[in-house]
Amino acid sequence: MASVMEIYQLLPKTNCKECGKSTCMAFAVDLLSRKVKVGDCPPLVREDKYKANYEKLSGMFTPVDNVTETGLIVHADKCIGCGNCVVACPVNVAADPMGAGSGKAPTCDRIILKVEDGIVKAMNVQECRRFGENKILCVACIDTCPTKAIEFV
Repeated sequence: MASVMEIYQLLPKTNCKECGKSTCMAFAVDLLSRKVKVGDCPPLVREDKYKANYEKLSGMFTPVDNVTETGLIVHADKCIGCGNCVVACPVNVAADPMGAGSGKAPTCDRIILKVEDGIVKAMNVQECRRFGENKILCVACIDTCPTKAIEFV
C-alpha cells in the first residue's frame, strides 16, 4: 500500500481547493483512507500533463478481487483453517464470549471471522473495528495468522 507522501507526489500540488479539500495533502490523506476517489481531483482528471499520474493513482486504488469493505482479504490458498484469527478478533470475543471467544465453535451470527470448510470466511465486516467512521487499525487477526493468509489493503 502506498504512503500518503507517495500519493501526494502524484497529485498536482496546486492546492486549488476544487476537490473541496483545503490542500492537496488533505486530499492525499482522504484518498488513502478512501474517503474520496482519484477522480475527485478536477485538475488531475482534466489536464493532460497529469494523465500519467492519474493513471498511476487509479491503478493504486483499483478494487482488488475478494476484498471486503474493510480492505480485508483472506487468501484461501494460504489459509489452513487454524482459527487463530477467529479467537483473536476482539469483536468476535465481545459478540460471542462463550463460543468464538473461548476457542469453541461460534454460537452466534454476529461474528466477523468464521472457519468454514477449512478456510476462514469474513462475515459482518461492518462490525470490524477497521470499518466505519470511528475505525481503528486493529491487526489482531493478522498478527495471529501463522501463514499470513490475512491482509488488509
